[in-house]
Formats: sequence, C-alpha cells, structure tokens
Amino acid sequence: MPELPDITIYIEALEKRILGHTLERVQLNSPFLLRTATPPISAIESKKVIELRRLGKRICFGVENDLWLVLHLMIAGRLHWKHSVGAGLVPARLNRAATRAAPTRFPKNQLALFHFDNGLLSLTEAGTQRRASLHIVEGQSNLTDLARVGVEPLEIDLNDFAATLRSENHTLKRALTDPRLFSGIGNAYSDEILWQAQLSPVKLTQKMVDEEVERLYKATRDSLLEWIERLREETGDAFPEKVTAFRKDMAVHGRYKEPCPRCGQKVQRIRYASNETNYCPTCQTGGKLLADRALSRLLREDWPKSIDDLP
Repeated sequence: MPELPDITIYIEALEKRILGHTLERVQLNSPFLLRTATPPISAIESKKVIELRRLGKRICFGVENDLWLVLHLMIAGRLHWKHSVGAGLVPARLNRAATRAAPTRFPKNQLALFHFDNGLLSLTEAGTQRRASLHIVEGQSNLTDLARVGVEPLEIDLNDFAATLRSENHTLKRALTDPRLFSGIGNAYSDEILWQAQLSPVKLTQKMVDEEVERLYKATRDSLLEWIERLREETGDAFPEKVTAFRKDMAVHGRYKEPCPRCGQKVQRIRYASNETNYCPTCQTGGKLLADRALSRLLREDWPKSIDDLP
C-alpha cells in the first residue's frame, strides 16, 4: 500500500501536471470505486484543480466550489499519467456526445479515467479484489470527517509524539500503523522505522522508557524523510510508475532471510493474515525469535526460540 513517502511523491508529481488545470470529465469503469452519492461526480467536472493534499494514505484533489475528490489506492491501486493519449483511451478533448459514443471496453484493471485539459490520469488496480475507493465531498469539515487520521509524524515535536504513542497500550508495530494515532505509516515503513530505532516490533508502548521513545521519534522522522528524498531522486521529473512496498534498498521489509545491513544476521518475520513484520533478531530483539502465530503453534516445542536455534 502506498504510504506517506509514496503519496508525497504522487502529490508532487500531480502538482506539476494538474494544479491550475481543469478536470473536464471523470470516467468510471468500475461500479465499486465510487463510495458516495452526493455530491454527484458530475459536480466536480469542468472545475479547476486549486489544491492537492494528503489525508493519511489518501490523495485529495481540491477543485473549485470547495469540492474534493478523494482517492484511496489501498494495496494495489496505482496512478498513471499521459500527456498524449495512448491507443484505446478516450481523448480528453473529445466533446461529450462523441465520448458517449466511443468504445467502452477497457483493461480489466483500469478503474477510472480522469480527463484533464492537458492530459489523462488513469487509476488501475492489480488483482481481482476491488479495494480502491473514490469519494466526492463538499467542504473542509466533510473532508476531515471522511478520514479521522492521527497526528502527522513529520509535523509534531517529541512531546506530542510521546503522548500519542503512549495514549494506548499497543505493540510498537500496531501503534505506528494505526491510522488513528499516526498518519500515513503502514506495514513497510514501520518495519524500516523500527529497524532504524533498534526496537522490537512487539514491545508495548506504555512500557517504553523515555530514551526509547526519543530514539523511535528520531528514527520515524529520519526514515520517512530519507525515503521521501530517495523516491524524489528516483522519480525526477517523471511521473512515479514504480510505486511498491518492496524496495531493494530497504533494510528489513520484504527481505526475509537476507542479511541485515547493520549486523549481517538473517532477517526474520512474523506472518499474520496477508501481512508480515520483518525484523532483525540481533539488532531489535536481543537474539530472540518472535513467535509466528501459525508456525509456532504448528511446531510447538520445535519452534526455535533464538537465533542460536536456527538451522
């Protein structure tokens, strides 16, 4: 799922292309995408884009008359930009009558087309599950109510960070990825933050000492800022097309059994549902292997308790 650094780069790329331009028409190719009925989607058509902002992991397009188009890409949603329209896509400047008469067959993964006066923005979603969402809302208050997100990790000081972190007694992994506590952090960057802070993902927030909280605060800022800059350099003036949760330069996320770049120990993981937590047992858990819910129950006494027990 695109997280704070990825969404930041998306917004920067969109600002260069559509800010001040007119959204002529929205073409929905999936009945599951639009999650609101009022205002109608036609209300934002022929309106100029005057602002772009991030709301948690959502991308918000502010247009004239205080209307907002809000996209949540979820896990597999991605955006694509075309200055010149490719084969099979409807040109943005065709009049409405011609557009209605145009062929309506689209790639199965293409959920929507946003026709601007200078190009075309498309939304695709890999796989068969349709989780990406689009909302149309009116006014700042309704925009805020749509997603009551937590604090912005790059905009708060240490005291506010500590208060938010300790407001509920969760594991660090859960706390960092809880959108009601911290805005924009998900599975991938939480792994990187905890590795950089050298803290266990299952440590409870209310049992942390001040030094650990300060270390986590610094690691959160440093990791997010570092990845924003990396992605910014990687993208350059192009539109971001390589948005992924798995990057070869990450320290632990998605690097199960690969060497930790700090100590060389093999990265381990905890798997749960469709997610996993990646960590270094030497750097983060004092050599202890964290119990995987499925495997540890299956293996029971054969489950290795420390890195010394690994084959």
